Amino acid sequence: MYLMISTYLRPLPEVDAARPDHFAFMDRLEADGHVVGAGRQESGTGGIVLLRAGSADEARRLMADDPYVLRGLATYEPVGWTVTRGPLAAL
Repeated sequence: MYLMISTYLRPLPEVDAARPDHFAFMDRLEADGHVVGAGRQESGTGGIVLLRAGSADEARRLMADDPYVLRGLATYEPVGWTVTRGPLAAL
């Protein structure tokens, strides 16, 4: 699994204007079984997407078509994560 840590590159109102398109994109990834969870960071400076992906390259490819990325609103940095405890460990 990979935590995709996003950093917003533009002011929040610009990011929020693209949010419906971002949500539609995330809906497709979730329907395909890639998204385990996602949400905005409390700081409002970015978000986190927990992806089922076999490598950092795959995780980057999955997020490359995010409207936030395509419109220059955000970048994502993959962080590999092996869950060993709790309900997510079974994934």
